[in-house]
Amino acid sequence: MRHHHPGLRTNKPDLVIQTVSGQIAHPVGGPSPWRIGNDGKLRVLPATGGISVNKRIGDRCVGLAADHVEPGVSLHNNGREVIGARNGPNMALVTYACVGNHARVISGPAQGATGLVTGKHGGVYHVMVDFPTEVLCKLRIGDQIQIYSYGLGLSLTDYPDIAITNCAPGLLRRWGIRERGGALEVPVTHRVPAGIIGSGLGKNTVWRGDFDIQLFDPAVRRKFCLGSLRFGDLVAVVDHDARFGPAYRAGRTTIGVIVHSDSTVSGHGPGITALMTGPAELLKPVPSTAANLATVYGVRTLDSPQAYRPLAGRQRLLPSPVTAKTARAVNALT
Repeated sequence: MRHHHPGLRTNKPDLVIQTVSGQIAHPVGGPSPWRIGNDGKLRVLPATGGISVNKRIGDRCVGLAADHVEPGVSLHNNGREVIGARNGPNMALVTYACVGNHARVISGPAQGATGLVTGKHGGVYHVMVDFPTEVLCKLRIGDQIQIYSYGLGLSLTDYPDIAITNCAPGLLRRWGIRERGGALEVPVTHRVPAGIIGSGLGKNTVWRGDFDIQLFDPAVRRKFCLGSLRFGDLVAVVDHDARFGPAYRAGRTTIGVIVHSDSTVSGHGPGITALMTGPAELLKPVPSTAANLATVYGVRTLDSPQAYRPLAGRQRLLPSPVTAKTARAVNALT
């Protein structure tokens, strides 16, 4: 019999466990240190890569003095292969690693420590891994971390119309998903309207990264309580289809996990790595403040969620003053 727990049958016995690995990635700086915010302000902020010692799953991801920061440890495989793409090892790492996979440090002073894969970040193609804070303090840039990849090919036997992506079998087992009336009730912390999904659109797969939630509209942010998003939150995107890349589609739902912090840059925001996508009548989000990887895996206790404003949304954007002389010149032209 194929199952995770009674009632939710999968093809778990058919799956293959393979090891993949990467090095702890150094943060990367661009040609300019400045980021132009959606509010027109220039900022210099920490961003992707490295070891985020004081930001882990369960911590807030909105309103930080940061931009696309990844919680815990960021991995990248710098190897090259003669056959295939030059960055083939890293593409394999990003594809094979699934949220909920176990990771082990295999070099450096923290060798032997174990952690949890918490997400993937597109564009930079990083895999994020959570470790206890005392381990994060010991880790070094370049330390090797091996992941026991388990989840590619996972499917729900009784729900073939629901696609599973980037999801370890153990996460499905621990999540608290219930069958009711021929549908799956899935605990989530937030519901997100597909209309505010930004960066990540245009890709033909969700296996190698994430897509972003734009938080620049205050009314929408308040309506859906998105200021309280945390790293590791399990969230539902309504009217959204992620089978062949992120796309707006009425009557479908995508459920994923928050993998990186908010952003000041237009079109960007907290990132979601997709875990499940299917018809809305089969995939039903159920609100739960505990639907976070930190509680699902018993990693740490969560504080009550609080709402924060994005860094680029703290002041009202005012129009530039227009002089009477300029107004007359414009009117003459129009």
